[in-house]
Amino acid sequence: MSVAPVNINNVAPEYQPMDLSGKRVLISGASSGIGRACAIELAALGAELVLIGRNQERLAETYARLTGSGHQMLAFDLLKIEEIAALPDLVKARERKLSGLVHSAGICPIVPLTATTPKVLQDTFRINFDAFAELSRQFTKRLYFSDGGSLVAISSVSSQIGWPGGSAYCSTKAALDGFVRVLALELARKNIRANTVCPSNIKTTMLDVASGEAKKTDDDRADVQPLGLGEAEDIAHAVAFLVSDSAKFITGSNLVVDGGYLAMGR
Repeated sequence: MSVAPVNINNVAPEYQPMDLSGKRVLISGASSGIGRACAIELAALGAELVLIGRNQERLAETYARLTGSGHQMLAFDLLKIEEIAALPDLVKARERKLSGLVHSAGICPIVPLTATTPKVLQDTFRINFDAFAELSRQFTKRLYFSDGGSLVAISSVSSQIGWPGGSAYCSTKAALDGFVRVLALELARKNIRANTVCPSNIKTTMLDVASGEAKKTDDDRADVQPLGLGEAEDIAHAVAFLVSDSAKFITGSNLVVDGGYLAMGR
């Protein structure tokens, strides 16, 4: 007599804890770097995506790499904060609610205090922080966002450590980390979660530019991370987790994904 194998974990073979099928997710900054990696990863896990970015051509490059169907892309300048209120209708969020919002758009000026003018601060805050705040304010209305949805902002370990020339950038990332703790409390009644992901040095165009301005090489950056330089996909995996139902009990958190950077204590 044959005996059926026992599933010792009591889990169905088809169980996929990070399956995003049926979820619609808006990703800002999807035209490159971490935003692009997030788009590719979430689509591969079954999500239907709305891609937002300033550069139509680069946005189309991301779109062309997506698996699945039902995706949408929209060239949009998030620096125009006052126009974000029109986005829900532009992406037809009434007809097909969002269940996730990922804010990956951002800039990283390296400017000493003597050159950190009010305009430098204002421009950095507008794209790194203000845009996420307004996206959250507009899209978390019940008309546009699903019960059990998830907001994720790409922050940085720079929210916890400082470096010369980073006053504008570090401030905006610290603001994001604090902001999601408030969102977590205010949006819990709608069953909407809010978290940040805090990367360290990740191989992206932004890091290349920042390294050039700071006169540092990839080896210099990797030297302060026990696991070396990270890939954009490493951050995308963390974002996918926070968007998924596997993270349904996580809110108000700042998830560090840094290859051991902060553990180095320098």
